[in-house]
Amino acid sequence: MRRPSTYVEALTWLESHIDFERLAPNRSATPSLDQVRLTLATLADPHHDYPVIHITGTNGKGTTTTLASALLDATGLRVGTFTSPDLHAINERIALNGVAIDDEDFVAVLARLYDVESVTGIALTRFEILTVAALLYFSDEGVNVAVIEVGLGGTWDSTNVIDGSVTVLTNVDLDHTAVLGPTIGHIARDKVGIFRSDAIAIVATTNAIVISIAQERAQSLGATLWTLGGEFVLEENDLAVGGRSLTIRTPYATYDEVLLTLHGIHQGVNALTAVTAVEAFLGRDLGEEVVRSTLGQARMPGRLELIAHHPMIVVDGAHNPAGVAALCATLEGAFYVTGERRCVLGMLNGREVDDMVEPLVALGFTEFHCAAPDSPRSMPVAEVTAAVRRHGGVAIEHASVARALAHAREASTDEDLILACGSLYLVAEVRSEVLHIPSRHLERHE
Repeated sequence: MRRPSTYVEALTWLESHIDFERLAPNRSATPSLDQVRLTLATLADPHHDYPVIHITGTNGKGTTTTLASALLDATGLRVGTFTSPDLHAINERIALNGVAIDDEDFVAVLARLYDVESVTGIALTRFEILTVAALLYFSDEGVNVAVIEVGLGGTWDSTNVIDGSVTVLTNVDLDHTAVLGPTIGHIARDKVGIFRSDAIAIVATTNAIVISIAQERAQSLGATLWTLGGEFVLEENDLAVGGRSLTIRTPYATYDEVLLTLHGIHQGVNALTAVTAVEAFLGRDLGEEVVRSTLGQARMPGRLELIAHHPMIVVDGAHNPAGVAALCATLEGAFYVTGERRCVLGMLNGREVDDMVEPLVALGFTEFHCAAPDSPRSMPVAEVTAAVRRHGGVAIEHASVARALAHAREASTDEDLILACGSLYLVAEVRSEVLHIPSRHLERHE
């Protein structure tokens, strides 16, 4: 195809590349970052133009990335942020001080990558292109710091061409085991691959296996290791009106009774981790005003997000057993429901369906309206409904997420709760329906 000059043409060129996010990721070939490095070298290594905070983990890395970026922004710095996946538009993944890249800049940066591919013959994957696009855009914009979220794993993720002056591991649970390995230990070893020499490595889990692997990696590199419960502590993490009340202690300061406007015990740990990472980067405390104002207006679309009332509709991107456990632990206290509960549920292949469904059924949902999210990796809806029924729940199959949501709403009264979860693809579809946000993705027919 020709060099892209419009937004649709840029998306069309991007979508012509292998997409392991929508197709099943694999490591059939020997993993390598050489193609990404060669592409960046052709562009004069733009990722060396600014310092980076690099964040990985099984769950919580998106929230930690977003909060860290907001905290840095509040100090007056020019901040680039790279996250994944997106909900409604690919632009969401690349942001400058919290504002997504506009269409004109997106087209311009992808056109440059088209030129590089034409000259070098190196065809990156879709995620690799987006990674290089973000790193190049941040250089063009002269950011003071970039906060980069890992896509998958750590060691062989395309973002691992960067050298983070601060690296963060939020936690490790069983997810993407076909790619990262079958045990917590295998996955942890992959994720600590982002640690760097003479940098600060922050580990926000108390799992002994993970801590041991992180200590071994940090010691071998000469990195400084900060651990949850050691150098940084969440002294209070209580339910509050509109979110959580936190008391945070970092190596630089203590912040008492700070309101975090996100729901869930796990979000308290994510907030602590973000504050700690930013203070590690700055080498000083952030100050009361920055911490309170930033956490007090935090927003995370698609993560325990209330998007409608009467009936109440909550969406959450929980897509693995650990995420569903955190979701279930939060629902009881965060959202007061006097009526019945219904769940719009769908997930991708490769998930531990029984481990995800069992806690939802145990929580007492009246009905599960099941549908396959819009992804070629979607688990057949019959498998999801079968799992619900195995655990004693009532399951109804629907031809689409939109229909599942519509039937759940028709059956509900103003006092009821509808929860949509299982996949961020499903969450995006529900948000589009309820909030009338059109998808800007191209129609893809894999």
